Amino acid sequence: MSVDVRYRVERIALALMSISGVVVLIADLFGWLDALAPGGALPKVTLLILSTVTVFLLLEIDRLRKLDVVQDQLTALGETVRSRITGLDETVETQVARLDSSFQAQLAKLDIDTVAQQLKQENYLGVVRVHADFPYGVFNGFVEGATQEVTILQTFIPDLVHFQPALEKALVDRGIPVRIMLLYPSSPVAGLRDEALRSVRDPALAPDVKARVEMCLAGLAELHRAVGPAGRALLRVRVYNSLPSIAVHKADEHFLVSSFLHGQLAVDSVQTEIDGSDTTMGRQVRKELDILWEIGRDLPLPDWRESLRDITW
Repeated sequence: MSVDVRYRVERIALALMSISGVVVLIADLFGWLDALAPGGALPKVTLLILSTVTVFLLLEIDRLRKLDVVQDQLTALGETVRSRITGLDETVETQVARLDSSFQAQLAKLDIDTVAQQLKQENYLGVVRVHADFPYGVFNGFVEGATQEVTILQTFIPDLVHFQPALEKALVDRGIPVRIMLLYPSSPVAGLRDEALRSVRDPALAPDVKARVEMCLAGLAELHRAVGPAGRALLRVRVYNSLPSIAVHKADEHFLVSSFLHGQLAVDSVQTEIDGSDTTMGRQVRKELDILWEIGRDLPLPDWRESLRDITW
């Protein structure tokens, strides 16, 4: 049955039902129903109307079924749309993540600290600062932050008392190796250095270089006793019989470097601060440290006086 025909049949059926209802009411008012069918007219009319409704509903079953199909199709369409939206969200998130990663990579190339460090290494060869004299607070800070090694190269250390607490903490609390290189007290270089300092040292009031090296060794022996067995294994002292070119105080990648000038202690001279063992200046200083360490002789601190007498060159 075509849609138009069924539509017309449904309208006719509805019209007939409406008219039947009105006719029945009028006939009942005038008593015509009783005259036509005494005692049984009303049930028959009611049955007629119900039958018409049933026929109408039967005609509508296919249409109701199609509504179910449409609902199923809409549900499937909704699932498809949601799935595509979810996939689109994931795609957008992936693209955003890629853009963020690319952006971070570009920012990394523009790392200001790295660029500044490269410029320092290229233009200043690793030199980051120059101090008018030895910066005790700066070096103690380097020692307190060290995680690898502390090294001191001097003829003697006139200010060991300023370093001793920081060195003791490095040895005991953090287990950091400490290397110290001092001039062999009986070396001819001690006499030459003593002559170079004659203008700032009154022989009647201040000890000579040999005596000051020995005083420093006595102070290191006290440090050796204070740090306990574990710390003693990490504290190494060597004496060298050579002419040192520079004085060095090193903690990990940080260096303080000065020269042995005439008439002036190295700690009172200008101190060049170098950052980085792989910089041009850092490599040169490290090479000097390695050379003098190889030249030097280990000095057992518990009996350093006897050990000095036993050292031969």
